[in-house]
Amino acid sequence: MESEWTDWPDEKLLDLRLCDLPLQIEGSSLEERIRQLYAELEERGLAFKPHFWLSDEWFTPDGISGSAIPFYLAHPRLARLELNQMLEVEGGTPDWCMKILRHETGHAIENAYLLRRRRKRQQLFGKSSKPYPEYYTPKPYSKSFVLHLDMWYAQSHPDEDFAETFAVWLTPQSMWRERYAEWPAQKKLDYIESLMREIAGRSPPVNSGRLVDPLSGIEETLREHYRKKREHYGLEYPDFYDRDLRRLFSDAPTFAANATAANFLSRIRKEVRRKVADWTGEYQYTIDQVFQDMIRRCRELNLRLAVPEERAKVDFTVLLTVQTMNYLHSGRHRVAL
Repeated sequence: MESEWTDWPDEKLLDLRLCDLPLQIEGSSLEERIRQLYAELEERGLAFKPHFWLSDEWFTPDGISGSAIPFYLAHPRLARLELNQMLEVEGGTPDWCMKILRHETGHAIENAYLLRRRRKRQQLFGKSSKPYPEYYTPKPYSKSFVLHLDMWYAQSHPDEDFAETFAVWLTPQSMWRERYAEWPAQKKLDYIESLMREIAGRSPPVNSGRLVDPLSGIEETLREHYRKKREHYGLEYPDFYDRDLRRLFSDAPTFAANATAANFLSRIRKEVRRKVADWTGEYQYTIDQVFQDMIRRCRELNLRLAVPEERAKVDFTVLLTVQTMNYLHSGRHRVAL
């Protein structure tokens, strides 16, 4: 079976159902990452070892002492498909994958040892009963939260704050005492330290091996999966870019012989998109939606370059960054995990 689908083009592969993917963690690169995670937990004196299974995304269900890992990380062919469909592979590098595994383990250990019930945990991080927002508004300069995953994810919900703080504490050589010295977040890290010492060596009272939404039970096709995923992270941008685009480009007859703005933006698209993603922590796919609308409007307005290309590239990168940050701080920012 594998010798067939690994050679299929994307269009054919997209019609395969997720439950028909012959995947497993054993034998994949994920096995090594999980082994590393277990070693880190053991080094800290923790007897807890979360279980993992493949599903359609990263998540840790309430009450379960384990986490789901997205299917595309179990095979390089599916990682390439993820890249083609979403323009990036979440957890696709060893370092990125370990960051998310430590984060999800923070959720799993809370479930396993019933830590959410503790009063001091609730005082420091907030209550788990707080509804999860569909979007959240990060405060980039806040020192009340640790920085681990992108987009200031600890600020999205009390449970994510705990998981992110645990992940920072668990990360080898994170030097969190020095990095977060005099930050309010240091109190949370100190609490994690004392809490983990308390449960060190103890078997968890909750040790459910239940699998939620395993890959074998998901009958939708890869095509439908990615349609929904793009819709979730996509945006519809109105035509209020016109004024800014006319400041960068021109439809005046004087510049009729110059390259069109649409062609210019298409050429620099990949480079600028990656740069803005690095600056903002935003998904490249979401940024690309802005790019598509801007290229479309440039074409409709018949805009052309009016300044040297290098200057136009710098000015446009600034414009795209501003629009992305406006979205990021608008309260409509989409939760990543």
